[in-house]
Amino acid sequence: GKVVALYFGFTHCPDVCPATLANLTDMLGKVNSPDVRILFVTVDPDRDSDAVMADYAKAFSPQMVGLRGGRNELANLARTYRIAYGVKKGPPYEVNHSNAVYFFDREGKTRLVTTDTGNTSAVAQDVKRLLD
Repeated sequence: GKVVALYFGFTHCPDVCPATLANLTDMLGKVNSPDVRILFVTVDPDRDSDAVMADYAKAFSPQMVGLRGGRNELANLARTYRIAYGVKKGPPYEVNHSNAVYFFDREGKTRLVTTDTGNTSAVAQDVKRLLD
């Protein structure tokens, strides 16, 4: 019954992930509804424990949930949403991933996919439409 944004990334990301999550958090403030959730799925489950994911997500918003699965679960979910990712344990340790954010309506149907969350007002308007 909630509108959901789904994003794949990792907690050690130096730039793209925190910027995207900050944009999504800003969008939450503009929407101002308890019926929106952001699901942040790690593509680096070896370093991102459940506790790390929970703390990282909550640092952005109480409406954000950090999720971590095993390698097979992650591979299956990434395949479903056509998310490309790779972890090279190095040195240097490198993680690459797609930057898509998926938005689902209250019935769980994918309604929007974007790789640009910079215009948080426009994203908020789209999410408000999904809430109606």
